[in-house]
Amino acid sequence: MGGRVSGAGEGILAGFVVIAGLILAQPANAQNGVPAEAPKDTLKRVEQQLQTGKQRQQQLERQSQALQTELDDLRGRLIALADQARGQEQSLDQLEDSLTALEAEERDRSAGLDAERQQIATLLAALQRLARIPPEAALARPESPVDTLRSALLLRDAVPALRARADALAKALTALADTRGKLVDQRSKALAARVALSEKQDEMNRLIARREELSRQTEEERVQVGQRMADLSGQATDLRQLMERIEAERRAAIEAAARREAERREAERREAAKREAEKREAERRLAAQKEAERKDAERKLADLRAAEQRIAEQKAAEEKRAKDEAAREAARERELAAKSPDGPPAVAGMVLPAAGKLTTRFGEADRYGATSRGVTVQTRAGAAVVAPRGGTIVFAGPFKGYGLILIVEHGNGYHSLIAGLGRIETAVGRKVASGEPLAVMPPDGNPDLYFELRRNGQPINPQRGFGAPEGKGQG
Repeated sequence: MGGRVSGAGEGILAGFVVIAGLILAQPANAQNGVPAEAPKDTLKRVEQQLQTGKQRQQQLERQSQALQTELDDLRGRLIALADQARGQEQSLDQLEDSLTALEAEERDRSAGLDAERQQIATLLAALQRLARIPPEAALARPESPVDTLRSALLLRDAVPALRARADALAKALTALADTRGKLVDQRSKALAARVALSEKQDEMNRLIARREELSRQTEEERVQVGQRMADLSGQATDLRQLMERIEAERRAAIEAAARREAERREAERREAAKREAEKREAERRLAAQKEAERKDAERKLADLRAAEQRIAEQKAAEEKRAKDEAAREAARERELAAKSPDGPPAVAGMVLPAAGKLTTRFGEADRYGATSRGVTVQTRAGAAVVAPRGGTIVFAGPFKGYGLILIVEHGNGYHSLIAGLGRIETAVGRKVASGEPLAVMPPDGNPDLYFELRRNGQPINPQRGFGAPEGKGQG
């Protein structure tokens, strides 16, 4: 009871302080040439600003929904571009392998032709020297006639063989020309593939920058509007309390004056009537108090029911959003599974984060001689890295000796760890879809991407995908 009286006294004192501040502020404004603003007008102005802020909040909410739609569209385009870039990277790898084989073939053919050309040149030089010796000089040579005859017979047999080798040399030259033509064509195709891949990567970078810009576009204004609404709500509450205190004190003063006048008149008439009036006044006060308590209880009950209704509606909306997100995720995974076979391998609803050559498998010895708890993929420089499955980014950045790493939480106890990155293009807390670009590999050399899949903290074989029990217990 004492605490209630003390709180009421403090409230009245605070009201007097606010009233005194307003009274003192009015002359100051008047001295400055600015007409004083009544508390009622101030409250009306603040409420108008609150209404304007609410309208702006609704407009920002609509803009946020439109931006979310555009973000979803950008996410789908990014996934498609990532798939196309992966296909072009694999095609470029095949073209480069073909170029390597053709260049080796060209070197082998050229070396063989050079050796054949030297042998034929030596034989032709010998024939030319013999052709310049006249028959009389041949008879006068110091060799015996048998040796001379043997030389003539050898030369006679060598001429057809030499002609056959010359024909074979001509065919080899033709084959070499064809090989060089194929090599030029393959080099042209490889150059075109590199240009197309660069264009796809540039377009992906533009879309990623657009995605980040859209995510930040309205965040600052929404924060400012929310802060302004909070300040205006506080001002409106203070002004309403001030107005209510002033009105209550005015009513109390009027009632006190009327009561004193009634009591004085009643006392003049007779003492008994005074006691009856006091009794009726006490009953009236008790009834008013009970009525006020009843209304206050009804109001609290109504507020409680409204709060319960809001919580139920919010819970239903969250469940609906979760179901919609799960449906969209399943649709994206089905769409990813139906992609061209040129893309990265999909296993149990999962894709490898990057296209390339698998150099170390799960359970094999890595380059340091330790048992690998994941897989290592040798990728192209600057290759795109995508989410192996939909989930939420829980870590993004450097970590000890691993360099830049990403950790994605997929639900049901699954986590993906991706290391060896050159640049990260996402942030912690962001929800990602399966196949959505997350990072790029280093821009030079043949970088290695390390991918580890864990369930309930234990590494499992990433090539078996989600739901595979093999490989648990290592690490």
